[in-house]
Parts: sequence; C-alpha cells; structure tokens
Amino acid sequence: MVQRVPMTVNGEKSLREELDRLKNKDRPTVIAEIAEARAHGDLKENAEYHAARDKQSFLEGRIAEVEGKLANAQVIDVKKIENRGRVIFGSTIILINPKTQETVTYQIVGEDEADLKIGKISVGSPIARALVGKEDGDAVVIQTQNGVLNYDISEVKYI
Repeated sequence: MVQRVPMTVNGEKSLREELDRLKNKDRPTVIAEIAEARAHGDLKENAEYHAARDKQSFLEGRIAEVEGKLANAQVIDVKKIENRGRVIFGSTIILINPKTQETVTYQIVGEDEADLKIGKISVGSPIARALVGKEDGDAVVIQTQNGVLNYDISEVKYI
C-alpha cells in the first residue's frame, strides 16, 4: 500500500512550480550544456561533459522525487474544513507562554514545507505531535531536545 503524504494546498503548488521549472527550464539547459561539451571532442578527458552529465543525473533524480511526492500527496485544504477549535494538519496555532506571556505562531505542514523561521512546522515534529488533537484553551506540555516547553493554546485558525 502506498503511503499518502499530507500536504497543504500551498505545498502542492510549490512542488508543481518546481517540477515545471525543472522540466521546462533546467532540463533543456542541461541538455544544451551536454551537447556543447560533446562538441569539444574526446569525452574521456572532457571535464565539462562529465560535469554536465552529473548535473543531468541529479536533475532527473529530483524530477522523479518531486513527481513521486505529488503522486502520493494527500492535499488537505484546511479552509474547507469547519473550524471547531481543534488542532489538525494545516491549522495555524497561536500559543502563549503562561510564564512570559510571549506568543508564538505555528502552522502544521508537510515534511517538505516545514520552515521554522517562518513558523511552519512539520507534522512529524515533537511540537506538532504534541499539538494535534488539542483545542482552544488547552494547556500543552511539549517535550523537545532542549527541554520541556509549556504553552496555552490561544487560538486555532484554519487559514
């Protein structure tokens, strides 16, 4: 059975844009580089040719990887789900540190979309695993490699 990979609408869009660029811009460029290097003669001693072939191999591998992810994607549009205040995949959660009153905002996304700098955390991360299933107003204890974090869920948004 194929493992479905959860992905937000924006995550799918980003992967489709990358695939389009890889196939329609990068691939023709690499093919042209190989043709140009091949025209230089002896392929055994031709470093440009070997570098272009390595680049092509990497490119084709990435194309296959992206196509595989898209084929197995389970795109979840959280905006189409009724918000009952429960933390689910794709939701955006505002947390308050009860001691400092500092707030932090996270969106739970797929593995490929995660970027902590912009508040997007992977569904498999310790923080997301601790949050999923909780509701507005719940207190959450999150065990991380840096210790224990305590938060109160201020708001759950489906945006």
